[in-house]
Amino acid sequence: MKSVDLTGAVWRKSSHSNGQAECVEVAFLGDGTVGIRDSKESGDGSALLVSRLGWVAFQGGLLGEEFTGFH
Repeated sequence: MKSVDLTGAVWRKSSHSNGQAECVEVAFLGDGTVGIRDSKESGDGSALLVSRLGWVAFQGGLLGEEFTGFH
């Protein structure tokens, strides 16, 4: 398993989050890895790491509404 230092990561929330605490944050890391985390858990250093291609595929699934029905 790959270990990545997230100390200097710049995390972003969707502009649609309206400042609520239940958001997903994303950081694009220098090595092409994308970090994804729950904003409520942002202080513990945990994040899901995916490749850039994995991120693009996930976004495609969202836009294609492959994940409808999940809450």
